[in-house]
Amino acid sequence: MIEIKPRKAVNASVAIPGSKSLSHRALIAAALASGESRITNLLESEDTLYTLQALRDLGIEIRDEEGTFIVVGRGGRFPASRGTRTLFLGNSGTSLRLLLATACLARGETVLTGAPRLRERPVGELVRALHSLGVQQISAEQESFPPVRIRSEGIKGGQARLTGRESSQYLSSLLLAAPCADTAVEIEVEGELVSGPYVELTLEVMERFGVGVRRVGARLFKVSPGPGYRPVDFRVEGDASSASYFWAAAAVTGGTVTTENIWAATSRQGDLALLEILERMGCSIKKGERRVTVQGQALVGLEADMSRLPDMVPTLAAVALFARGKTVIRNVPHLRYKESDRLHALWEEWSRLGARIEELPDGLIIEGLVPLHGAVCDPHDDHRLAMSLAVVGLKVPGIRVQNEGCVAKSFPRFWELWETL
Repeated sequence: MIEIKPRKAVNASVAIPGSKSLSHRALIAAALASGESRITNLLESEDTLYTLQALRDLGIEIRDEEGTFIVVGRGGRFPASRGTRTLFLGNSGTSLRLLLATACLARGETVLTGAPRLRERPVGELVRALHSLGVQQISAEQESFPPVRIRSEGIKGGQARLTGRESSQYLSSLLLAAPCADTAVEIEVEGELVSGPYVELTLEVMERFGVGVRRVGARLFKVSPGPGYRPVDFRVEGDASSASYFWAAAAVTGGTVTTENIWAATSRQGDLALLEILERMGCSIKKGERRVTVQGQALVGLEADMSRLPDMVPTLAAVALFARGKTVIRNVPHLRYKESDRLHALWEEWSRLGARIEELPDGLIIEGLVPLHGAVCDPHDDHRLAMSLAVVGLKVPGIRVQNEGCVAKSFPRFWELWETL
């Protein structure tokens, strides 16, 4: 358990570690390339290390040479296995979904499984799409949940359909594996795609590894057969999601925080849109080529559609407690299927602190500037909830966070860097 130390206006500069989303995708693309890729500034967190180990279990050589990861790709042709491969993915929903299609390229039998919470993360729609693309046998427990058992001779190709409302990771998974399919792959998305910026990150990584995806309108994606991924040197930019807690620290204390290694001018990370929300709430934002500075001011509540940046809901929920008026967060029902039921967990822990908060089917309503008090808080084994509680603790004395080590899922050095404030 850790007790958060309240602070007055914080003034600090913090170097943000590599993006979790880009680290996952770069590892997979490098594993599917033909030859040796070098990845620098890779985020070494629980989630990304599950992806890394799973790729090793599939037969990919990955070496750590003084912080540079050398990935020897096999062009989508994994070595044969006589028995059943088991890929244990902990509680990493990103690893599960992004690797699911890639695992279908491996001939033989593969099982993807993980911790109890991971086995509550739905994957049924992705499994059905892989059936459509000619995967020989693939089945999920109760038709929708891990463990997922695959008996495959590769991905044949063809057409698949996905609804966009549950997870953008389904589309990203299919796109990442598609260049290694036997024939062309077409994927049609029906309806609005939640978390769309994460698909943009997938396309960016594919482009940097030499694979183009043809888009027809907003919802049709075509990948043609070709030479596939080429090996490259890939530097992972800083993680905007991780930077958000430091931006929030400036916002709630009226201080100034500069986050280094954030490529605001060129990045496709959707969570950078939180900066626009903080600006609307009253903060001053300055973007440089490789850094972002946030200066806190008097805050006002607002209404925000967070469907494109759902991981920023806990950060915004922390800032909202100190903003005049109400903050309404909408259009994120899929947050109930994250590391926790994130909407209910936020309602429960914010209520424990004395906040006026209403839980909606797809969001939250938070009344700001209500007197709050300290408490022992449970982050529900959710890294983003733990880090958001750290933000609240800058202003509210006596907040103690249980299981603070859960931040290792995405940001192992979080508490170390938080002390620098």
